[in-house]
Amino acid sequence: MRRIPVGDFKIGDEEKKAINEVLDNGKLSEGMKVREFEKLFAKYIGTKYAIAVSSGTSALMAGMTAVIYDEGVDVNHGSNVITTPITYIATSSALVTTGFNPVYVDVDLETFVITPENIKKHLEEVDDLAQYSFILPVHLMGYPCDMDGINKVAKNYGMQVLEDSAQAHGTIYKGRKTGSLSLLSIFSFYIAHNIQAGEMGAITTDDYEIIRLVRKIKANGRMCDCPICRRSEGKCPRLLAYKGADDFDPRFTHEFIGYNFKTMEFQAALGLTQVKKADWITERRRENVRYLNEGLDEFSDILKLPKFDRDVSYLAYPMVIKNPDKLPRKKLRKQLEEEGVETRPLFGCIPTQQPAFRHLKENYEGKLPNAEYLGKHAFYIGCHQYIERDDLDYVINTFKKILK
Repeated sequence: MRRIPVGDFKIGDEEKKAINEVLDNGKLSEGMKVREFEKLFAKYIGTKYAIAVSSGTSALMAGMTAVIYDEGVDVNHGSNVITTPITYIATSSALVTTGFNPVYVDVDLETFVITPENIKKHLEEVDDLAQYSFILPVHLMGYPCDMDGINKVAKNYGMQVLEDSAQAHGTIYKGRKTGSLSLLSIFSFYIAHNIQAGEMGAITTDDYEIIRLVRKIKANGRMCDCPICRRSEGKCPRLLAYKGADDFDPRFTHEFIGYNFKTMEFQAALGLTQVKKADWITERRRENVRYLNEGLDEFSDILKLPKFDRDVSYLAYPMVIKNPDKLPRKKLRKQLEEEGVETRPLFGCIPTQQPAFRHLKENYEGKLPNAEYLGKHAFYIGCHQYIERDDLDYVINTFKKILK
């Protein structure tokens, strides 16, 4: 039976060559491939800097920890952060793990993202605005948030904005790529994402102090912050500046409580091969979405198909069931899976439908109607770059077989 996966990663000659270069070099932990990836990815996104970490989740945690330590950024540890209830749970989990309190506003039914209007409405009802530090929008499924509107609201209320672009590599918002529209942004290069490396993450920003801090934080808060260690050459700036009498080593002197979020040369090498063909990847995904929309249009009274936009870099092909009483999501997903079309639910509404956050359910139940509807009745299938035309035809015919 044919199988159409939600995501795929083809290891071709180029990828094998990249891995073999790492093996031949003998340097497995962070080195020149990581530095090369950081420079190329920053250029691709359009920011001054990028720094690689072990995952998208660690990028969130390291980035948020950095803004706590950054004296030039007014973010208070333990404060409230406005974010989305519909996304992969890592966004909320990272907030809680780093000591912030996620506060949820409802999403747009068509693009699944939080809106400036809902953020502003919430802030207008807040008694103590001093408890709020920043807004964390997520560009879900590749759809960009209204960043001009969100940045305007943040400015009016004295807040910062951090982007979660884990699912939107290459999406364009008003001529600029997501990930370049706020103080900092995070990306994930998980196997099913637009640009893949297996496991890896990155932070992009124009603020060098954030990069300098993340470099320390991702290495357990150690004092070192050089992009490339020059200690063996006798050029370590920390050692040269140190005038003490004891045996000082900045690699084992820790300024902050941090984490081990370093990545490996393997992931960076794979990531480099993918960034170099990112335009091809995003275009293939867009064309697959367009083709599926045309083929499934006859079912638009049953399924809300994804909004097509040539500026969107699609993570997947999301659909929303319009009449769940007649067509339960569970039944439809089961039928698709039986025919070899892999599916995923579009993330449960975090404060009301995710067991890990059940302590918030009473506070939010009934207050996030769009998010709760999507959490129960939305799902997605693959649109990735390795799906061929005959695969798309098979998907379309499978829907026709099930729905007619």
